[in-house]
Amino acid sequence: MSLDPALRARIETVLSANPVVLFLKGTPNAPQCGFSARAVAALDAAGATYAHVNVLADPEIREGIKVFGEWPTIPQLYVHGELVGGADIISQMAGSGELHAALGLPPPDRTPPQITITPAAAQMLRKAIDDAGPGYALQIDIDRGFNAQLQLAERDDSAIAAESEGIRAQFDLVSAQRARGMKIDWADDARGKGLVIDNPNAPPKVGTLTPAQARERVAAGSLTLVDVRPAQERALAQVPVACRTFDDGVEEIEALPKDQPLAFLCQAGARSAQAAEHFRALGFTRVFNVAGGIAAWSDLDPSVPRY
Repeated sequence: MSLDPALRARIETVLSANPVVLFLKGTPNAPQCGFSARAVAALDAAGATYAHVNVLADPEIREGIKVFGEWPTIPQLYVHGELVGGADIISQMAGSGELHAALGLPPPDRTPPQITITPAAAQMLRKAIDDAGPGYALQIDIDRGFNAQLQLAERDDSAIAAESEGIRAQFDLVSAQRARGMKIDWADDARGKGLVIDNPNAPPKVGTLTPAQARERVAAGSLTLVDVRPAQERALAQVPVACRTFDDGVEEIEALPKDQPLAFLCQAGARSAQAAEHFRALGFTRVFNVAGGIAAWSDLDPSVPRY
């Protein structure tokens, strides 16, 4: 099957503009199939920086990339324009360290993290492990948003492992890095009842700005405002201050200094909240969501239409 020249040119443009590209179903923050999720996890475990193409949002690319690389499935990873492979190959290379070499990254650091499990938390965890039976340990996975998932898993002697209060905790490569200094406690108070995790590596939570606060800070030059709405929607109502958009992609904004204050705006606040969490997960430390979006801005400034 031949590939339309215009479509081939589109794919080649993406590959030439980005040294590492993952074609997947969904996005890295929300993969839409198990294989895409595995590929994202492997790349994250390697600490890779990569562009991505959501093939579900572009049916032409979805079918065209299969012909382009003569590879019948999604996801597909390209490094410097060359096809590496799909989920299985990516995962295998991540485990062996070959992926780090292919991406020009240093060999993986397998130093176990220092973690603290309080006696109260250890008591609860030990009971759960004992109930599961012999050969089980605590598996801790920490995603790019520094959300920690704790579950019981079979003891894996090849995993990166740390011990505290007699509890063995197992990690993958990236989770081990993100867990350094983490504390696991047990709470039964105003915070609720259950395990409480304190991770000093997690970036600050997304803050909230009112439209008035956002307008003031943009005017003072102390804030970059990003309108996440598409152009056709912005045409219905625009804020009367300087702002950036995602019209040409997110890469230029992602390349800003990590301490650059960023605020995100949409129609009502939901899409901008998702964008803010994405940038927080990338390590930006001063991230805000404009509460109420353009609708709330019109309450502040009646010249901004509602829609």
